[in-house]
Parts: sequence; structure tokens; C-alpha cells
Amino acid sequence: MSSTIQVWVLLVVGAVAANLPFLTERIGILGPQRNPKSLGWRLLELLVLALLMIGLGTLIEVRIGQRHPQGWPFYAAALSLFVTFAFPGFVWRYLRRRPPNP
Repeated sequence: MSSTIQVWVLLVVGAVAANLPFLTERIGILGPQRNPKSLGWRLLELLVLALLMIGLGTLIEVRIGQRHPQGWPFYAAALSLFVTFAFPGFVWRYLRRRPPNP
């Protein structure tokens, strides 16, 4: 697989992973169901998934070639991008209009 395809796959997986906490009521995606799951749990899952995606990106970078040392601006930008990817899930969970109960 070429490096361009790996980068695109990483971006798509990142976009899906960023929205997972807002699409399920399970703790940690596979854990016990909590109905309703609080925003704190969702943000914690978002942080854990962001760290996993940074790890996956590092793994791909090592596989492609030499790993470059990163400073705090890289991690701040990566976290910001991950939060931006999570916006559709947040809107779907908290900002969409629900039909009134009969």
C-alpha cells in the first residue's frame, strides 16, 4: 500500500473514530451500556481515541520511513483536528431537534 493511501486511510479511520463516542451508549465502545451516557464519558472516550489515532499515525510513519520527533504544536494540532472531526457526532447527539413525545 502506498504512503498516500495509508494517509487517506488514517484520515478516514480518524473521522470515524472521532464520532464513535457520540454514536453509542456503551462505555469504551465495547463496554457496558449506560443510558444515557454523560458528556464526561464521551469526552474521555474522545481523548483516548485521539491518543490511539496519534499512535496509529506514528506506527504508519515508522513503517513508511524515519520517524520525525514532534513537539507540542504537533500534538495540539492533531487533537484540534480530531475534535473537528468529532463535530458531526456532537451535533447529531446534542444539537439536533427531536420530535416531541406524544
